[in-house]
Amino acid sequence: MAEGETESPEPKKCGPYISSVTSRSVNLMIRGVVLFFIGVFLALVLNLLQIQRNVTLFPPDVIASIFSSAWWVPPCCGTASAVIGLLYPCIDRHLGEPHKFKREWSSVMRCVAVFVGINHASAKVDFDNNIQLSLTLAALSIGLWWTFDRSRSGFGLGVGIAFLATLVTQLLVYNGVYQYTSPDFLYVRSWLPCIFFAGGITMGNIGRQLAMKEELSLLHLDHRVEASPGLT
Repeated sequence: MAEGETESPEPKKCGPYISSVTSRSVNLMIRGVVLFFIGVFLALVLNLLQIQRNVTLFPPDVIASIFSSAWWVPPCCGTASAVIGLLYPCIDRHLGEPHKFKREWSSVMRCVAVFVGINHASAKVDFDNNIQLSLTLAALSIGLWWTFDRSRSGFGLGVGIAFLATLVTQLLVYNGVYQYTSPDFLYVRSWLPCIFFAGGITMGNIGRQLAMKEELSLLHLDHRVEASPGLT
């Protein structure tokens, strides 16, 4: 009886850990797939707007029938959206600074609407010069971060995403994959980093909201681990 009593707690301690690892991996895959399709949808809609306003030009032989977009644009944007959406909550957890500002789906949907509006403004609003347009979009993008994020990690990741995405876009334009009309900033438009910054903040908020269930389960598991020594 004494041996049975000492051996019985071992599977109970391993059980929650194994189940949490399994649920985390499944949750990660589900969140990645959801973020991918959200990125694909936004890429199709927003890229269509840019093409219709002749902001971006693709060679005729690479234009696909769906939404008049190049075939590689939606999957690339979907993959980037999945990486960004998974990276934001991971960085928050690593820094020990959980994001708690406006954590509800209504706020996330408003953030998406503002991001679409910023992209729409870049294509349809006419300014006297590109500098005025770039400054306006920069102010709107920072306003989006301040309204829906306000975290240092979110701002830093947004700036990094804007830099890397702009660099990749410049390389694509330089190699003739596609082009911008009236480029004024190293083969691209000067307001492009603002769009990437706002897009990174938006996908980060979606990723954080999708990760809420996992964060709650990890918090519950931590409470169980802290309470277990008192039970023994």
